[in-house]
Amino acid sequence: MNKKNRINKYLIQAVLIIFAVFCIFPFYWMVLTALKSSNNVIEFPPKVYPTSFKFSNFADVFRLMPMGQAYLNSIKVTLLATFGTLFTSSLAAFAFAKMRFRFRGLLFGILLGTMMIPGQVTLIPLYIVFARLGWIDTHLPLIVPTVLTNAYGVFMIRQFMINLPSDYVEAAKIDGCNYFRIYWQVMLPLCKPIIVTLGLFTFIWNWNNYLGALIFLNTDTKFTVPLIISAFRGVYTVQWELLMAASTVAILPIIIMYLFSQKFFIQAVSLTGIKA
Repeated sequence: MNKKNRINKYLIQAVLIIFAVFCIFPFYWMVLTALKSSNNVIEFPPKVYPTSFKFSNFADVFRLMPMGQAYLNSIKVTLLATFGTLFTSSLAAFAFAKMRFRFRGLLFGILLGTMMIPGQVTLIPLYIVFARLGWIDTHLPLIVPTVLTNAYGVFMIRQFMINLPSDYVEAAKIDGCNYFRIYWQVMLPLCKPIIVTLGLFTFIWNWNNYLGALIFLNTDTKFTVPLIISAFRGVYTVQWELLMAASTVAILPIIIMYLFSQKFFIQAVSLTGIKA
């Protein structure tokens, strides 16, 4: 490596390090604030290094608010919505990618058109429908719409399936497989990277779904984690140390999910743009 290439390499690494610091600092500040006392939180000028640690803030989060129950509620809602979305989206994507039927392009275009409708526009109609069904103050409004109407998930998986050779489908047909068996035993194993990637996106979105929970849930025992976190913001005061402690606890599942799915995420991004 010559001198010019070495200098360019060091410059790129320096820029990446600076960007990494900017990205990591908010998380560092969140954890640092979560370990401070109420007096140290409001001190000025603020210190960017820890002077004392108050680990009891994390215990207070679970003692003062039903954070444990909210965690269980969020896990229930998120897992059901994620696995349901993966099944329905992959099934629809297989139909649009590998099956031939009338008006396939038109139906897919209509499905993509629903992505242009802001979610806030449908909140009132959905609330009226769910009220008549008796679903208000249950977790069903947070699960069912996500499972049945995920156009983005269908689009992602379809684009990945289109890149897979159709020879797999034809060979399975010759062996006597029906379409569902082809989908389940042939296509899904090949689509593992994009399935994991969509699962990660769906998990994060449902775990952080604040607006839906705020609209449809009324009982604190049914609250999800975002609603419990907002409870630490009072009308006139904010318990910043408890708010940051609750936020730190809340992002742990997302970090764990990303660490386990990072390899598949990178693979899906690299393979989706390759034409077979």
